[in-house]
Amino acid sequence: MIKDTIKQILTKTESIGSEITVEGWVRTKRDTKEIAFIALNDGSCMGNLQVIAEKNNISEETLHRLTTGASCAVTGTLVESPAQGQAVELQASAIEVLGDCPSDYPLQKKRHSFEFLREIGHLRARTNTFGAVARVRNALTMAVHNFFQENEFFNVHTPLITASDTEGAGEMFQVTTLPFETFDSSRGIDYSRDFFGKKASLTVSGQLSAETYATAMGRVYTFGPTFRAENSNTSRHLAEFWMIEPEMSFCDINGNMDLAEDFLKYVLSYVLENCKEDMEFFNKFVQKGIIDDLKAVISSEFTRISYTKAIEDLETSGKTFEFPVSWGIDLASEHEKYLTEEVYKGPVIITDYPKDIKAFYMKLNDDGKTVRAMDVLVPRLGEIIGGSERENRHDVLLDKIKAMGLEPEDYWWYLDLRKFGSVPHAGFGLGFERLVQYATGMTNIRDVIPYARSAKNCEF
Repeated sequence: MIKDTIKQILTKTESIGSEITVEGWVRTKRDTKEIAFIALNDGSCMGNLQVIAEKNNISEETLHRLTTGASCAVTGTLVESPAQGQAVELQASAIEVLGDCPSDYPLQKKRHSFEFLREIGHLRARTNTFGAVARVRNALTMAVHNFFQENEFFNVHTPLITASDTEGAGEMFQVTTLPFETFDSSRGIDYSRDFFGKKASLTVSGQLSAETYATAMGRVYTFGPTFRAENSNTSRHLAEFWMIEPEMSFCDINGNMDLAEDFLKYVLSYVLENCKEDMEFFNKFVQKGIIDDLKAVISSEFTRISYTKAIEDLETSGKTFEFPVSWGIDLASEHEKYLTEEVYKGPVIITDYPKDIKAFYMKLNDDGKTVRAMDVLVPRLGEIIGGSERENRHDVLLDKIKAMGLEPEDYWWYLDLRKFGSVPHAGFGLGFERLVQYATGMTNIRDVIPYARSAKNCEF
């Protein structure tokens, strides 16, 4: 039988007087002459269960072994707690030490820098901050699936290994079985000898594959790992990250914007409702006011403007930006934050970007200069969602593929979707770690994924 977690026990006032066994790790131990007070945590919540161990019931040897980080099983009677802030505590009748923890345990102190904790990624989930991040990430995962399932989307598992470059940027990790020691760059590489018989890479997006199912099943979404070999050692970049990518047939840019807005409001509401204790922690110690910030986004109506209007707003702002503003540039984070925090004071969706700064699959507008792209911007973070209405005209898509220097042969199956029963369709992509960052207020993206993969970093 599965035992109750500490989260369940802390709310079970109806179980007062019953005998239970609980297992967890010692957070702290405080001794008096006759009693040891042990704070026990099992990761199910932020709160600890206070264990009262009377020294005439528990051996001195056992209590000596209950150092910070040690694991144990405690059997005893659940009693009403006289202390403030906790409804119950456990009066121990027996304690079994399951795993000792010596004095060189790195988490002896109560506070550690995030930089230090990144060096012990195998242990950092035991801290309050990273336990809370993990629980919020879990809740957001549930919210993502709930939202799409409630809106009758089908979850599709798209390939991690691909021969297509979705973004056309070329920053991809190659997958090969060819022995590197035999490579001779002067002679080229014979991919016919490789496992797949052609050059293959880890995918940067599941979008193209998802479109094949959207054009058969109407509404689908992917939620899985993606990879990018961008050699950027910053707080904003990961080599391995998770993407949420819905695709909808019979949908235009307006329906796409509606879905993105509804989605963000849903998942943020879910976290505030289901992670109250953890969100209070982030509100107090990580990003003051974050709960009110998220509530403001949930209750707001997202402003929708064109890229051209955004550029006009920036050019007439009287503000000097690090990156100069002119029509045709890709908006930088400072521009996005200015628009959301200073001009519109809330979430903004920007549409109709110049075609030259967007991907080949985005639908060309009638002006021939812009595409039906959309970016959702939120205060404090900037861009959180990027999407578009997809180009559904075969000839136009073929011309765009060629214009970007891509090989049409690599996209023959994608072009087929525009040949056999093409329909208007749209979708967007959301980097899951960016969403977790926004919900928690954590500033470094490496701190919102269990194991960060970045340049020169593949330790844990």
